[in-house]
Amino acid sequence: MSQAPEWEDAVTPSLIALGSNATSAAGAPAETLHAALRELKNNNFSIAAISRFYESPAYPAGAGPDFVNAAIRLGDAPPPQRLLETLHRIEAQFGRVRRQRWGPRVLDLDLLARGGTVLPDPATLRRWIDLPPEAQRRETPDRLLLPHPRLQDRAFVLLPLLDIAPDWRHPLLGLTVRQMVAALPSDAKAAMKPL
Repeated sequence: MSQAPEWEDAVTPSLIALGSNATSAAGAPAETLHAALRELKNNNFSIAAISRFYESPAYPAGAGPDFVNAAIRLGDAPPPQRLLETLHRIEAQFGRVRRQRWGPRVLDLDLLARGGTVLPDPATLRRWIDLPPEAQRRETPDRLLLPHPRLQDRAFVLLPLLDIAPDWRHPLLGLTVRQMVAALPSDAKAAMKPL
């Protein structure tokens, strides 16, 4: 019998990305992320693991100041839609206003994955994963997609995930976080600076 991966808790883990590149009432981006972690704990979330904080260039290039990014692995958490609603509420508490796609933000809390769950279905998720880059700027999903359709493309998501869930396997792509990081361009990885 094979041993369960380290990230696989007794409950289905949820993976969340955190990011900030604007000052909030809590302070500079790193302080904002620390305050957001406290707020998640205040909402009774069980944080099983926290990545290092990383400084990363804004995405897309030139979209604003550098970000501070991190990732967390939750143990027990509510169903994905309720979890997303709570994440959006916490973002709003910190002053997040959704005006511009991929613009500067005081706090970004993205639900990346929930174990091996695929939402809403494999065909829809595949369509969003395969969306051409020019369409990614224009189109926004009208429902929760899991795993996050851009997860495999972004160093600022994958490097923090490597700290906390290196063996988590993408249910559609069949790749672990470790394998997705290895496939990233070397310049994208080099641009990530641990704080």
